[in-house]
Amino acid sequence: MAMTCWHGKYWFIRQNARMLHSLRRRAHRFPKSVQFMTSKKIVKPGTSWPEVLDRAQRAIPAAWEGPDKSLLNLIGGKWCEPGRPRMLFSPIDGTPLGPYPMIDLEAAKEAVNLSAAEAGEWGKTGIAERRRRVAACVAQLRHHRELLAFLLVWEIGKPYHQALTSVDRCIGGVEWYTENIDGMLGERKPLGLISNVASWNYPMSVLVHSLLVQMLCGNSVIAKTPTDGGIFSLTLALGLARQCGLPVSLVSGSGSRLSEALVRNDEIACLAFVGGKSNGGKIAASLYDQNKRYMLEMEGVNTYGIWSFRDFAGLAQQLRKGFAYGKQRCTAYPRYVIQRDLLPKFLATYLPMLQSLRFGHPLLVEHEDDPLPDIDFGPLINRAKVDELHVRLSAAKGLGAMSLYEGELDENMFLPGQEISAYLPPTVLIDLPRNCDLYHREPFGPVDSIVVVDTVDEMIAEMNISGGALAASLATDDLAIAHQVQDQIRAFKFGLNKVRSRGDREEPFGGIGGSWKGCFVGGKYLVEAVSAGTPGERLHGNFPDYALLPESR
Repeated sequence: MAMTCWHGKYWFIRQNARMLHSLRRRAHRFPKSVQFMTSKKIVKPGTSWPEVLDRAQRAIPAAWEGPDKSLLNLIGGKWCEPGRPRMLFSPIDGTPLGPYPMIDLEAAKEAVNLSAAEAGEWGKTGIAERRRRVAACVAQLRHHRELLAFLLVWEIGKPYHQALTSVDRCIGGVEWYTENIDGMLGERKPLGLISNVASWNYPMSVLVHSLLVQMLCGNSVIAKTPTDGGIFSLTLALGLARQCGLPVSLVSGSGSRLSEALVRNDEIACLAFVGGKSNGGKIAASLYDQNKRYMLEMEGVNTYGIWSFRDFAGLAQQLRKGFAYGKQRCTAYPRYVIQRDLLPKFLATYLPMLQSLRFGHPLLVEHEDDPLPDIDFGPLINRAKVDELHVRLSAAKGLGAMSLYEGELDENMFLPGQEISAYLPPTVLIDLPRNCDLYHREPFGPVDSIVVVDTVDEMIAEMNISGGALAASLATDDLAIAHQVQDQIRAFKFGLNKVRSRGDREEPFGGIGGSWKGCFVGGKYLVEAVSAGTPGERLHGNFPDYALLPESR
């Protein structure tokens, strides 16, 4: 049975978790013609998947010379190995995007060997020539920036304007490195071959950006495409890089099956990983007894504390921006720890903001000349992620959590009858029990939790619940409390009355505790992580035997 507590036009609902999950799953089985009847919008002409794919194929035709124009892998400078195809679908509406060319372990080992063979000659290439080729690649990325953004929209569901920002951050960031590399690199030497295994959420601004800097420093690189999305934008971006004479290889397949080649292989001099704690922890354990550089970015619960604070109007802007891309970001803040006396004021700001969020199909317009919608987020990466969050939400409610807010899909934000199983409206829980999964782990989706506290010490403890995070913030007017909290928070970045993000250019990035293993990155720290200095140097990072933090972060 449901127990409802009214508070103005908002309500708290405690409901049987199994019943709630069942009802939601049945909703996806409604006839598609019945689900949405009133929308009269269209996909903006020129942005449909066949049109976007055709532009990508014309830009890098050799990449699509597999059976029936399917994608190939980029190995040793050649597009080859169609592998064992697995169809990819867009999270936007279930549109088939094309087959994902999964190679086996032996093919991956051969790709690593060929990539390692390129390291020696490339490492001898002078910095001026390396800079010229990277700059040429950046110019090509700029030429194709809108196409890259549309590929991101279709394959990972990122709204167009946010996707374009990701592309521009990659371009601007790499340009900054080309302009400043001499002072950062100095007499340091390349490491050799660097392997990159990254998540699907930032193919351009994280993965491609990092790859280009690694090559600028004299290394050859190999990257595995994320299995959930990003292969099309990576194919275009790295195909352009190869055309500019850069030593990059791109392979696709199961991370666990290819791990022996891409992680533990003796030819790999350095590993850059972005993903979850489970896989990251296994990788870290396998690297401890090897003389190999690594940067492992993993998850942690980023929290926002609120204590003795008045500017809730300013906070509202931060709260809304926090829902960009459905909080599918490593630096998203899914947990708010709030002084009890401030809870009413926080809710008076927070709940109207939630109701004003715009989410849905990212390419719909009413008229063909209309600009693309500036929405807060689109779908999650796939239906499996939505189902996972439904299970975790149901489990939390079953253990006693209270549902503070549950958004609804707006039929006007979708096409009539379109697939909607990858969409999840914003959801907020309060009173999460300590034995609940969502209490200790990030949701990686539009799911927030609120914790109410009575003392500063209690707030600090609740903000440190995951034992280490990438970022944390505090909204307060009391500087003494701000200093107390900052000194005790286990997060790499700390924001006072503002959110923190990965950052660009010279800004360092890393994590504390289990959220990060190995070298820190960003600015000179990324250059140092992918190059060799004097023997015995102590790099900044989080290692088994020591942790060395940058002076400013």
